[in-house]
Amino acid sequence: MSRDRRETVRIFRDRLQEAMKAAGTNRSRLAAEAGIDRSTLSQLLSAETDRLPRADTVAAVASVLQVSLDWLMGLTQQQKLGAEILRESVQVALSGPSAPSDENLRRWHAEAAGYKIRYVPASLPDLMKTEAVLRFEYAGYAAKRPSEAIADASSKLAYTRTPDADFEICCSRQAFETFAEGAGVWRELSAADRREQLLHAATLTDELYPRLRLFLYDGRTHFAVPYTVFGPKRAALFLGEMYFVFNTTGHIRQLTEHFDRLIRAAVVQAHEAPVFLRGLADRVTGRGRLA
Repeated sequence: MSRDRRETVRIFRDRLQEAMKAAGTNRSRLAAEAGIDRSTLSQLLSAETDRLPRADTVAAVASVLQVSLDWLMGLTQQQKLGAEILRESVQVALSGPSAPSDENLRRWHAEAAGYKIRYVPASLPDLMKTEAVLRFEYAGYAAKRPSEAIADASSKLAYTRTPDADFEICCSRQAFETFAEGAGVWRELSAADRREQLLHAATLTDELYPRLRLFLYDGRTHFAVPYTVFGPKRAALFLGEMYFVFNTTGHIRQLTEHFDRLIRAAVVQAHEAPVFLRGLADRVTGRGRLA
């Protein structure tokens, strides 16, 4: 039997036991309500079983336990049924003073402990930003106060320092080059603050490697909206004042594959990032262009 099949059998057995416990039922009652033999159910729950259950058996058990058939088979993280899954496969999480985003972020990071976090930032990675840059960036921002931005960044950075952290960041090389030049939204940020920021990011990518890995792709050949994939648990697209949160396995897999394509296209690899950032810092001038 293939490894994938063994894993599916194990997941089914574990989730069946979990659902039975949650429903407060036992083997005899479940077998009777599902219309299957008690011996059949016992075989499904046995660690010695190495075969997948019949589709009609899984459907009957899922119906009685009021859980998703896909969840029982390990195809989704959501237990709920039909319309509930459709309704909750995409959720909206608000960001800003009315619903502080740091609470969601901390919870999502905590729930993904031990899994790889994949992060595409909106500009520079928040967890690498200095307080001076965060205060400048969010000084007039409607959806978040500077103090909230600093707290969010501190929370993310603290996560990368935990022993089991596995954190990959991928953004465009041009995001850092534009920042170094003081172009666009960074036009009024002083050269000293820009230089300090680049050196700070270089220090972090050096200090935290390999737990934290920064990859840079070429923005002329690839594009990505800001999002984070929290292991197999969820993926969240950032829309400025809210997150679109995806909970189903299919959505999470698609975003994971997109992220991995960005990694493969990187023109600056993780071990090269500190040197690249220090090089940019050395070229920062007060004249609006790089030396």
